[in-house]
Amino acid sequence: MPLSEDEERILQEIAQRFYEDDPTFAREVSETTLYRHTVRRMKWSVVGLVLGAVFLVATLAISYLLSFAGFLVMLASALVFERNLRKLGRAGLDQLSRSVRANGLREALGGAGRRVRDRFNRDDEPDADDE
Repeated sequence: MPLSEDEERILQEIAQRFYEDDPTFAREVSETTLYRHTVRRMKWSVVGLVLGAVFLVATLAISYLLSFAGFLVMLASALVFERNLRKLGRAGLDQLSRSVRANGLREALGGAGRRVRDRFNRDDEPDADDE
């Protein structure tokens, strides 16, 4: 059921006030996707997989039990990745691939570098209270 013109106007006014009152939060909400949490878990599971492999290779000469612990970390990370990949589903993969094509791989996977740069730039700006 489509909105009436009056309802659309009211909705536009609310959105405009939202962007005026808190532009940082509005930008974060507009950039957040439904699948962001799942993709974040998948990234951490890949990190765990790599760290488990490094631990396995590094401890293989020392002890087979320690290297087996590295294998268990790799196995657990792979299971977490697979589980979250299933949760993501076809629609999430399509959205992720569109995001990669539109923004590049770095931005699609989180843009952590941009957020860190923004944070440092924000710290460099003088406050109105300091002047």
